[in-house]
Amino acid sequence: MINLVKLLLEYFIKGGIILEHIGEQTIKFENPPTILETACIVGPKESQGPLAKYFDQCIEDEFWGEKSWEKAESKFVKQTVSTLISKSNIPVSDIDYCFAGDLLNQCISSSFGLRELNIPFFGVFGACSTFAESMCLGSVFVSSGAAKNVLCATSSHFCSAEKQFRFPLELGNQRPPTSQWTVTGSGAVILSGNGEGPFITHITPGKIVDMGIKDANNMGAAMAPAALSTLVTHFRDTGRKPSYYDAIITGDLGHIGKDILIELAETKGYNIKSNYNDCGVLMFDKEKQDTHSGGSGCACLGTVFSGYFYKQLKDKKIKRILMIATGALMNSTSTQQGETIPGIAHAISIEI
Repeated sequence: MINLVKLLLEYFIKGGIILEHIGEQTIKFENPPTILETACIVGPKESQGPLAKYFDQCIEDEFWGEKSWEKAESKFVKQTVSTLISKSNIPVSDIDYCFAGDLLNQCISSSFGLRELNIPFFGVFGACSTFAESMCLGSVFVSSGAAKNVLCATSSHFCSAEKQFRFPLELGNQRPPTSQWTVTGSGAVILSGNGEGPFITHITPGKIVDMGIKDANNMGAAMAPAALSTLVTHFRDTGRKPSYYDAIITGDLGHIGKDILIELAETKGYNIKSNYNDCGVLMFDKEKQDTHSGGSGCACLGTVFSGYFYKQLKDKKIKRILMIATGALMNSTSTQQGETIPGIAHAISIEI
């Protein structure tokens, strides 16, 4: 029996399709998928931020010619994926599967935006962690040999998110200092079994962590403990230290959540101050744009990675990134019923 297992392992290793489970939660890819190409489109406020030049397209109107914010968000997805396919030079017929999701009920931005694509579709929801979740799942498909090319996409929209999760904009409610600005935009990537990198070498899917936070206007505090859990688990599973990475990035913690994570990591013996930042912090100019605690939403990590960080990797200005996407697993019903806000975080190791 032992010899048979050994022979099977040798067969899979030689075939280059083994997925090795290491430590508690991490998967190591012996045949790491390439992030072949990315694309991202953002809305008007994001277009005025410090990263504007890294996005493929900047839209000046939240409606983008549509009759509703929800229809506009679907258009963001549709046009971003169209841009991605054009940039990659890969025909739609060569893309085997699509993993996509967003914040709206039943992921309608993704399903409506991609309904004409005619690609096998997996609707994914992990709140603001959706982009990394779709990349984790897509990576397993590609590395295992189940797919040659996989499309991963996500979106969010400030107006549609406020309408669904908090208060309609027409009410003019006061936003507290802890609140974050949901990024309007869409980000997408193609993962492939062919290519010269950057490669996804490890993924560390996260566990649900609930520390009892109930304030829907303080997402950073609700999600930071989940980011800590996945961060620490990744380092323990891989034996790596924070210094191994040129950059450690979270998706949606904002200024408050970022500070909380730095402090929590120190209590676990990990100093991440020198190479850690959050996409919600990078997206906006806090002083000039009045976004309070920074950015959030599925498109926060989706656009900042697909625009800014992917270019840094391709230009080899950075060679190793640990990307941790965080999500608050709540909706308007759970908030109205006085429920707490569980958090989730998924980590992806990207290397050249």
